Amino acid sequence: MTTGRGRSLGDILREGERSFSFEFFPPKDEAGEEQLWNAIRALEPYRPTFVSVTYGAGGGTRDKTIGITGRIARETSLVPIAHLTCVGHTREELEGILDAYAAEGVFHVMALRGDPQEGPRAEWTSTEGGLNYALDLVELARSRGDFRIGVAAFPEGHPNAESLDVDADRLVAKARAGAEFAVTQMFFRASDYFALVERVRARGVDIPILPGIMPILNLNAIRRQGELIGTSVPEEVVERISAAGPDPADVRAEGIKLAAELCEELLAGGAPGLHFYTLNRSKATLEIFEALRITV
Repeated sequence: MTTGRGRSLGDILREGERSFSFEFFPPKDEAGEEQLWNAIRALEPYRPTFVSVTYGAGGGTRDKTIGITGRIARETSLVPIAHLTCVGHTREELEGILDAYAAEGVFHVMALRGDPQEGPRAEWTSTEGGLNYALDLVELARSRGDFRIGVAAFPEGHPNAESLDVDADRLVAKARAGAEFAVTQMFFRASDYFALVERVRARGVDIPILPGIMPILNLNAIRRQGELIGTSVPEEVVERISAAGPDPADVRAEGIKLAAELCEELLAGGAPGLHFYTLNRSKATLEIFEALRITV
C-alpha cells in the first residue's frame, strides 16, 4: 500500500483501511545498520501503511534520519515518515531539514516537540530563534510545502500536562493546525486509549489516533522507560509477567501474549490500526502478528 505524495494517511485511516505500521531508530554502527535493514526487509511483505524513523534529541541523529528515510523512499515499497523535533534547532535549521526531506522524496513527517537532552522529565530549555511547541512545528511544516503531518498522543497524558483535559486540548490544537493523524506513546490498558479518543471526539475533532504498541519483553526495562515517559505498567500486567517465572523466555512469551490481547481489544473497539515500536527488530512484531493471525 502506498500513499504517494498527495494521499494522506489521515484519509486512508478515515476511509476504514486498517493500518499496521512500524517504528525504527537510526542505528549507531554498521552492525546496527544491518539489523535495521534486516528488520525492514522482514516486515516489508506485510505491506505496512507506513514506517517511521525517529530523531535523536538535539539533532544527534538528524543526518542519519534523513538518510534512512530517503533510502526507504527510494529502495523499498514503504512510505517513510521522518520524525522532526524542536530540540536544539532554530527555525531556519528546521526549515532546512524539511527541505532536505522533500529533496529525498519524503513528504510525511512526525512533528514533535521532543524531549530535552537530559530526558523527558527535564525542564524544557528554549533554543534562541527556535520553536517551543509541537504546535509551532506543525504550523511550520504546513507552511513549508506539501507535507503530511503526524503528531504524538498520550493516553495517560503528557508528563508535563496539568491534566488529561489540557493534554487533549493540545492534541486538538495540533489537529486544527493541520496535523492529519496521531500516534500514541506505548500504553498497556486499552481503556486509557479509548478514553483519550473519547476526550478528543468530545471536542469535535475526528483526527485518527493510532495506538502505539510495545510488548513487554523485559519487565524492569519497560518499567524504567515507563517512568521516564509517564506510562504506568498496571498491577495486573506485573502480576501476569511475574507469574511467568524467572526464565526470560517465559517472560518474553507472556509479554507477547499480553501485547496480542491488547491489540485484539483495541481493534475490536474500533482503533484504526496498530503502530509497533520495533526497537529495530522484527521478531516480536512478527510473533504478535502470528497470534493475531495477520499473514503476508
